[in-house]
This record gives sequence, structure tokens and C-alpha cells, in this order.
Amino acid sequence: MAKLTIRGGDLDLVEYEFSPFDIGENIETLGIKPDKEPFPEKGTFIVTAPARIHLSVLDMNRFAPNRPGGGGIGFAIQLYTNAAVTCTDGEVSIEYDRVPVIRHFVEVLKKVTGYTGGFTIKITDHEKKHVGLGSTGSVLLAVGHAMNSAVGSPLDSDQIRLLIGNNYVEETCDGHIIHGFETGVGPAAATYGGMAVLGDELNLVCHHSFAADKNVYIIIPPTEAKAHGEDEFNVLMNMARELDYRDRELKAYLVLMDLIPALIRDDLKTLGEVISEIDFRGSKRAEVEHNSFEIYHYMSKLRGSGLEFVGMSSVGPSIAVITEKPETEMRKIAEKLGLEISIATKIDNEGLMIAKN
Repeated sequence: MAKLTIRGGDLDLVEYEFSPFDIGENIETLGIKPDKEPFPEKGTFIVTAPARIHLSVLDMNRFAPNRPGGGGIGFAIQLYTNAAVTCTDGEVSIEYDRVPVIRHFVEVLKKVTGYTGGFTIKITDHEKKHVGLGSTGSVLLAVGHAMNSAVGSPLDSDQIRLLIGNNYVEETCDGHIIHGFETGVGPAAATYGGMAVLGDELNLVCHHSFAADKNVYIIIPPTEAKAHGEDEFNVLMNMARELDYRDRELKAYLVLMDLIPALIRDDLKTLGEVISEIDFRGSKRAEVEHNSFEIYHYMSKLRGSGLEFVGMSSVGPSIAVITEKPETEMRKIAEKLGLEISIATKIDNEGLMIAKN
């Protein structure tokens, strides 16, 4: 595949070559040694994982396709992915439209735990892909926990989310896989619920419930920009990195001194003000402008309509609104701006759920 350029500053210009590899290759075990042997349990284990809104990376210069990290902020919403897993004698059967990504994580879990059997895996998701809702991370989290439960839970929640982050891949058109981008925000928020703040190397700095009685509305404005593949790479690894050289210290200060205290006291208005400031800073500015400056126009008008919290998720174009306003009033606000509500939901403050049939 072609080499793509990464620029973070005048003295930081490198080339990254996306090298496809086969499923089961380049597995990072992280030296994890489970404290018990895997043992196939009877029955089917069903895991439900919420989607996430990823509000911002903290520093794109600590983040690359072969290096998970960069820190970030995100929260879980009541929009779900389900994975049902049953142990088999040796076969691996996957009912889902992204088999290479799932099959690779099967091999990751088997290698780390030492499990030699197979699985029957059935997945249903919310079907809204590449719009900033973290579909891949939620799917991997649900599958990972379902497989882990099916073999007697030799891994804990932190080990699973770290394995996802360090083995995060995307599929190619010919069935191979390549390293993908991962901050770890999605799996952390979906695992524990509420809002999660991560530092570098997928380290969870803070997670806390918030806005339990408020409404969440997801608006997906029209855009021709692509939020995956080479287009995503160019946004994240060039303009975003250069802008984060300038603004990363301010973003980290805002998170530590304003966002986390507001989160702990459940101050939605201040949380919204901090996210609004971050939307114009560093890599988040690059992500918003990738979709067109019109996204800023929409978010400004939404904030001006009295909405407490407005922010774009990931590379977009989804805009997340958190407010006490009911859906009827919110729809009127959106219609005045020529927008539609794609999803009306709530914050998920519980995290993933595991059941057995």
C-alpha cells in the first residue's frame, strides 16, 4: 500500500506505511498472564455494550496507527451493540458483516488465555457506522467480554480494554487487516458507563456518572467528508498533530482544572462550556473543519438556542447534545436550523451488561 505522510511540526515529518497483515498476526499480548486456566462454560453468554461519544483527543502527537494513546474524553449513551457467544469444540463461526476484525480479536483472546476451542459468535449493532459513535470499539468490547465469560472469565475488564486498544484493526477490501487508530476512550466509557477521561497509553484517569436525568440527542448534519480510511488518516496525522503542538497544554489544563471537577459535581453547564472551548482547539478544530466550517455554524446555533452541552463526536459528523429540554422542543430547535434528530436517548451510566442463557 502507499506510504502516507505524518506531520506534527517542522522537525517531525515521517512516513507511515500501512502494511496489511493476516488475521492472527502481529498480536500484542502485553505480557498478560491470566490467574486461571480457561474452561469452556455451558450456555450462551450475551453482552450488551453501549455506544460512545468521543469528544476530543488530548494530543494527537502521542497517537498513531501502531501506537494507541493520545488521551481523550468521551461518554456512553443508551444505544447498544449485542454479542452472543457459545463455546464450541474447535470451529469459529461469526455472524456479522465485519468478520476479519472480529476473527482477529478471537485469535488475540485465544493466544492470551491459552484457550484452544472455538466459538459461535452472533452480533447485532446499531448500524450507524463511521459517524462518530464508536461502532467498532463497542463491537469488540461486547465480543471480548462474551468470549471471556464463555471460557470462565480468566481476564478482567481492564485487561480486555487494553487488549482491544493494542490490537485494534480495520479490515481491507481483500480480507486482510491493518492497524487502526485507538485512544481507548470508547472501550473505557462503554465498560464503566458515564464519562471517561483517559491519559496516554490507554490509562483511565477518571470515570464518573453524570446527567442521569437529562436527554441526549444525536444530530448527523449532511456532509460529503469521509470519516475513515485515508481521509481520516490525513486529518488525524497531519493538521491535527500540528495544531495539537500549539494547544495540547491548554487542553490538558482545561480537562484537569475545569472538566473533571465539573464532572464530579455533575455541572452540565460548565462541562458544555469546556467542550465548546476545546472544539476550537488543536486536533478537534481539524476534525470539525474536515467536515466543513458549517459544523461550527450548526453547533453555535444549537448553543445559542439554550442547549447546555453541544459537541461533535470523533471525526464526526455526529453532533451530541445533552439537555433537559424534551424531544418536542428539541425537534423544533433542530428544524429551524434545517437539521433532524437521528437518535433521541440518554446517558448510559451503567456500562456493559453480561447475561447467560
